[in-house]
Amino acid sequence: MSHATAHRTTVLPVDSEHNAIFQALGAGRREDLVRIILTASGGPFRTSTREQIENATVEQALKHPNWSMGRKITIDSATMFNKALEIIEAFHLFELEPGQIDVLVHPQSIIHGLVEFSDRSVVAQMGAPDMRTPIAHCLAWPHRIDGPATPLDLAKIAQLTFEAPDPERFPALRLVQEALRVGGAAPTVLNAANEIAVAAFLDRKIPFGGIPRLVEATMEALVGNGSARAPQDVDEALDVDHRARKTAATLLPKIALKAS
Repeated sequence: MSHATAHRTTVLPVDSEHNAIFQALGAGRREDLVRIILTASGGPFRTSTREQIENATVEQALKHPNWSMGRKITIDSATMFNKALEIIEAFHLFELEPGQIDVLVHPQSIIHGLVEFSDRSVVAQMGAPDMRTPIAHCLAWPHRIDGPATPLDLAKIAQLTFEAPDPERFPALRLVQEALRVGGAAPTVLNAANEIAVAAFLDRKIPFGGIPRLVEATMEALVGNGSARAPQDVDEALDVDHRARKTAATLLPKIALKAS
């Protein structure tokens, strides 16, 4: 982002939530911004108990209610680590404080992001759950083009609902706040550990509930010994990523053993 600022260019976010925030931010002055709200579908376990989530199978975790995605990101949606990573992205993309980023569970996936301003006006970007919409927005920006996505029919949808996220059932939301509080390389450690954990779950080496436990254990191991210092260049960032993956892999048998 600093490189983009130095060259007076604009970074256009294509991910649906960040693209929604980017669009909604245009409704007011930056100095009047209070917070942004990223929406989450809640994934396949939105209404599941902690015990059901703990023992969820690979097949259950791969059944996303709204989006058709790859295996890794589908698992991330089920754990809500996708939202944790989006919080990190928003933190950097929009130069926010951690307290300015909220998450709201919205099962219909029609509202993709909201921005609240100081007069308490809240501006939302809406659209069918179709990635072609944010892609078209970025391709044409600052103009608009005719997109192929299905027009939004709110009368047919009839109802939009919202819920507060539950960090007890979905620890990813708690872990990302800890990573942002610590700062430095902690978000990089979180991301790398999650990749190892998801791969292990898909290989049926750990239970679904072991994913956040492995991420938390890796963060504790590395952040505690000084590895949270912010990387200064790409090589340092890759080094943190490598050490986090190696640490997660080392901790993997312990996490698997606790579940047996």
